[in-house]
Amino acid sequence: MAVAPEGEIEYGEVFTRQWVVDTILDLVGYTADRDLSVKTLVEPSVGSGAFLGPVVDRLAASAMSHGVPFEMLTGSIRGYDLQSVHVETSRALTVERLTAAGANEATARMLAKTWLHVGDFLLDEGDFLDLQGSTGTAVRKSSPADFVVGNPPYIRFDDLERATVTAYRAQYPTMVGRSDIYVGFFERSLAMLKPDGMLGFICADRWMRNAYGAKLRSLIAKRYAVDTVWQMHDVDAFHTEVSAYPAITVLSNRPQGSVTVLDTTASFGEGGAKQAVAFVRSGNHEDEGAGWKGARLDSWFEGEDLWPAGGPERIRLLEHLQERFPALEQTGGTTKISIGVATGADKAYVVLPDADVEPDRLMPLIMADDIRSGVLMRPKKVLINPWDSTGALVNLADYPRMAETLASHEAVQKRFVARRNPDAWHRTIDKVYPGLADRPKLLLQDMKAQITPVFEPGANQVSEGVPGGYYPHHNLYYIVSTGWDLEVLGGLLLSRIAEAFIEAFGVKMRGGTLRFQAQYLRKIRVPDPATIPEDVQDRLREAFRAHDRNGATRAAEEAYGLEEGVADSV
Repeated sequence: MAVAPEGEIEYGEVFTRQWVVDTILDLVGYTADRDLSVKTLVEPSVGSGAFLGPVVDRLAASAMSHGVPFEMLTGSIRGYDLQSVHVETSRALTVERLTAAGANEATARMLAKTWLHVGDFLLDEGDFLDLQGSTGTAVRKSSPADFVVGNPPYIRFDDLERATVTAYRAQYPTMVGRSDIYVGFFERSLAMLKPDGMLGFICADRWMRNAYGAKLRSLIAKRYAVDTVWQMHDVDAFHTEVSAYPAITVLSNRPQGSVTVLDTTASFGEGGAKQAVAFVRSGNHEDEGAGWKGARLDSWFEGEDLWPAGGPERIRLLEHLQERFPALEQTGGTTKISIGVATGADKAYVVLPDADVEPDRLMPLIMADDIRSGVLMRPKKVLINPWDSTGALVNLADYPRMAETLASHEAVQKRFVARRNPDAWHRTIDKVYPGLADRPKLLLQDMKAQITPVFEPGANQVSEGVPGGYYPHHNLYYIVSTGWDLEVLGGLLLSRIAEAFIEAFGVKMRGGTLRFQAQYLRKIRVPDPATIPEDVQDRLREAFRAHDRNGATRAAEEAYGLEEGVADSV
């Protein structure tokens, strides 16, 4: 692995509590009542042995109960780690556990050396030399696995050397965008599974709902099965507090069948985990216990589609709505969700209205602060707009004051978009689309605790005493439509049903803040406006104008044909 010298590397280590390890081993079926001597388990990143210790204990107990000599277990475990100190620690732990179980020290040391290796699991796994049997014969070892378990490292590509990133991406097609290294651990581990082989990881779940996880989700949908997903965001699963949102994910190398999903609370622990494992094995459709609720779904989501988070009630409701209703952009004539203008240098382009720029180059700009209260406020800033009414860049010779103002900011000409095309150095990164400021639109902040659409009525119109006709800034998302009454749509979006889509498919920030990005807003399913009765439309509109989330939710339930109160449980 082409990385910095040991001691300078960010290894992304997070150490797992034993009850979590035992839970994962139970879920994948690595239990001492089976003859584990005929199985192979791989641990991609052994660390200090959090998984390895219980694995060795179970393997030793199985060997004793099935009459298998310890010397015959050379192919039972393969473990790897980049840090030699971790491998040495894990070898010592292995010797300790094996001798405690009755193995002689020479056999225990041979097995520890055979099983555990220093190296990069993603690049070197197929080249390790293993010492086989009592003869110590060196052979290539890259056989498939019956089980792969662990807590893969959390390292963003931004924290890796460029050569390492290039090598990983060449080997693993799922590692796209600003990926995390654990995506590659999933891909490599899945490829190792024998038919009916099982993978069990505890890992951050952002890949389930992020763009960089799309290729991995697609790979799983095409070739593997999702068996179990346990959301554990508030659970004390690690020995140190981490910023990740963990989930236990169990995948298998077989056709997709039913899936058990679990939602947990901060009180979830060892006792609740044992109950939940029993539920997974039971075949029951629903159950709950100490700090958890679970459900069994008949199928899972296909292709690159985002995987939902949340409790069983929410996931079932969303499945129902996805089957019955179209996505938001497929309704109301031409409906579009997009983001406001990015300039690449806001200090230059976003100015006060009295800026020394030709007046026809100043466009009123609506920003997050102008709707933060949930009510449209008169904007305080304007945009220096270098685009004309046809969508073409203006001639700087015609606007010397604009040219001088922009040129006074060094950052403008340092932008990549300016260096790539020096003759158009004054352009904003995004084009300013003619006519958008004049159109009525719904506006949503990118980050907010609750979904809060705000109506901007467009040019020559007034909403709540504030005139419209503004262009949205890039920290806002907007919705325009040719067929929707946007206040009716605003009522639907204000409801807890719409928010359930965002909570399930979006990324939740620390502290519970939601992201209202276009990719998540596009997941919202809505009735076609023509199918919503007039009286229900009136109630949605009135609730939206009154900022009445409860009223909007009750009216939305009727629009969707749901029982009253069903949205309160999701």
